[in-house]
Amino acid sequence: MEKTYSQKEALLKTLQYTKKYKILFAGSILFSVINVGLGLYIPMLAGEAIDRVIGKGNVDFVSVYKILIVMGVCIAIASAASWFMVLCNNKIAYSVVRDVRKDAFEKIQILPLKYIDGHPTGEVVSKIIADVDQMSEGLLMGFSQLFTGLVTIFGTLFFLVKINWKIALVVVCITPVSLFVASFIARKTYSMFKLQSETRAEQTALIDEVIGNQKLVKAFGREDEELEQFDEINDRLKKYSLRAIFFSSLTNPGTRFVNSLVYAGVAISGGIIAVMGGITVGNLQCVLSYANQYTKPFNEISGVITELQNAIACAGRVFALIDEKPQIPDSDNAVVLVGSDVIETTENNKEIDVDKEVGEQNRVKKISVNGKVDIEDVSFSYDKNTKLIEHLNVNIEPGMRVAIVGPTGCGKTTIINLLMRFYDVDKGSIKVEDNDIRNIERSSLRTSYGMVLQDTWLKEGTIKENITTGKPDATDEEIIAAAKAAHAHSFIKRMKDGYNTLITEDGGNLSQGQKQLLCIARVMLCLPPMLILDEATSSIDTRTELKIQSAFEKMMKGRTSFIVAHRLSTIENADVILVMRDGKIIEQGNHEELLELGGFYSELYESQFANK
Repeated sequence: MEKTYSQKEALLKTLQYTKKYKILFAGSILFSVINVGLGLYIPMLAGEAIDRVIGKGNVDFVSVYKILIVMGVCIAIASAASWFMVLCNNKIAYSVVRDVRKDAFEKIQILPLKYIDGHPTGEVVSKIIADVDQMSEGLLMGFSQLFTGLVTIFGTLFFLVKINWKIALVVVCITPVSLFVASFIARKTYSMFKLQSETRAEQTALIDEVIGNQKLVKAFGREDEELEQFDEINDRLKKYSLRAIFFSSLTNPGTRFVNSLVYAGVAISGGIIAVMGGITVGNLQCVLSYANQYTKPFNEISGVITELQNAIACAGRVFALIDEKPQIPDSDNAVVLVGSDVIETTENNKEIDVDKEVGEQNRVKKISVNGKVDIEDVSFSYDKNTKLIEHLNVNIEPGMRVAIVGPTGCGKTTIINLLMRFYDVDKGSIKVEDNDIRNIERSSLRTSYGMVLQDTWLKEGTIKENITTGKPDATDEEIIAAAKAAHAHSFIKRMKDGYNTLITEDGGNLSQGQKQLLCIARVMLCLPPMLILDEATSSIDTRTELKIQSAFEKMMKGRTSFIVAHRLSTIENADVILVMRDGKIIEQGNHEELLELGGFYSELYESQFANK
């Protein structure tokens, strides 16, 4: 269950990210104080200048001239301080946003696949991109105006008390009204901005899903249905956005009303006190100026609060992702798997030393991979209420070719997920070289397998970069040899830039068969000790498939191989065929043995080759 952040929790979490920037924070406050302090001192100078020119024949031009010079210097310093303050605030805001995005993206790398499978891609993308952008805008406005506003309020009260405490008392008495208005608006806007953020993520997820599967949408004539679903989400987003804007739009008129009350209170009380001789005309002008300056921050802070509601609502969603429980980390004494051709093994060809210099206590246990895999009494299900695999037992010796067949949903791909430890078993254990894979370093386990799946994946970049994904330091000779083995070299050479040809995201400018050949070449280059072929030739024409099968024969020689296939003709030479149904192995043996058995495998085989 994903954690839901309250407004307070999200704000505190955001502030934790600012701790790294204490110096910038202190600089922002310092420049804010200088800017506001000098800005508030200017009305005092103006009031003093006014008092120097009141009365016939009493104009003190020398003093006024000096005051004007001081005012000019104050304005120049205040402007420079304001510029430095904005610089510090921008640095803090964008640094925090960078850190949040970095943490969110890093968390995705260590999240269990269960989270990725259970959340729409568009929703996750929306959190890292759109929500963090909204958060940055709120932070920028907050840092830029919140400090200045607060310093202005307290600074104005200080100067008002210095001029006349009675007028300051009038201002303080009216202030709670403004605070009440701001608090009321803040409570209303947060819930609406939270709903707006969630609905925007839902909309992004739908758009990403529909655009990514546009061929399927058109093929099944789902345009109208998808449009209806989009309209429903879009209408909800409009409703929540309008409500959020409505409550936030109350900010300006509400605070302006309070501002007018403050100004009227100061004008009336100040006029009476001036008539009674309590303050001079210059001081009266000064307190009226302060009344304007005192109320202005409330407008700004109210606007900031509105933006912060949106920013905090978005931040809460991002922090929920960051605080997700990561996958169980590798233990400190996790075993490291390496190919038998990489290390020099001991007499039993099992356990060897790694770092002889670091001493006995810091030695890491490394295991040479020969391809022995044992699945012992394994039970697993994605949904704990729906059983899938139960009490599965398989013992695979090094170099065996293991084919897994069965109807859709029987658990074939799930076994692959468990072998690669994309998911952990609920019960039982899977062992490689007699070591439970939960005690094996994940990266070394997955490096020990070469995978070619039915679903291809290519990144934006050159063909060469895609082939060398698993072996970035490969030489050109090795790359070409792998491509030739995968029968991809001929079509690559026909392309304009050969191996340096740029391909778009997911190989959009290649055919499905060409993409599959590149994925096969990627594995051919690494040649790990174990192989997983999940419908690896499903997108390749029959003639090329025969060539690829020949290449696979060479590649699988001496390597433990797991082959998931629907076309039974591709697995006739397998050492053992596991026939699955409802998460259980119901038949086991080689091709001839299973045909003689006359069971479920025989029925599958005859259904595919009935005409023959």
